[in-house]
Amino acid sequence: MNLADIRKDYGLKGLHEADVSANPFTQFQTWFDQAISAGVVEPNAMTLATCTPDGFPSARIVLLKGFDSRGLQFFSNYESRKGVELLNNPQAALVFFWPDLERQIRIEGRVERTTEAESDGYYHSRPRNSRLGAWASLQSSVISGREELETKQRELDARYAGEAVPRPPHWGGFRVVPLVFEFWQGRPSRLHDRLRYRLAEGRWIIERLSP
Repeated sequence: MNLADIRKDYGLKGLHEADVSANPFTQFQTWFDQAISAGVVEPNAMTLATCTPDGFPSARIVLLKGFDSRGLQFFSNYESRKGVELLNNPQAALVFFWPDLERQIRIEGRVERTTEAESDGYYHSRPRNSRLGAWASLQSSVISGREELETKQRELDARYAGEAVPRPPHWGGFRVVPLVFEFWQGRPSRLHDRLRYRLAEGRWIIERLSP
């Protein structure tokens, strides 16, 4: 198949300034709820883009685990590649893509660590094996093979038999505090709708971007 021939013409909906909330957090919640109602698989999956202090970028998929007026939360090993990049250069971009709805949301902002209480709360809500995995995996480090991970998991399971698994000190949450939201709705002939919310002097300005 010729890659140049792979294309889809979008046309489910439009996105108009008169129809969106003045608050991007409210608009995000509306779209997120609609993605859930539409049965989108893992609607909380988002691309997280980070950058080293000298400008080298990297990206991966992570899961949104909390959202409120302060920002968007996800959790990770602070010593992983993304963790180190965020701690040394606390800025990030997020992308949600929901092809069934022909929608995309881009978010840019600064990054902060969640509180210890927030990290504890989410960690202890996870299944036991996921909690053990946070100890077993030195995320992003080179290992000899899968058996190394599985051996550590078994050892930890025995160590904490009958006990609560504590949160590792190197594991916790990050919050992306948005400075920019962009809501994208696919339209025919690639003349897509793009509405950007930009924070300026404490208020959100809505601008239409050319596709």
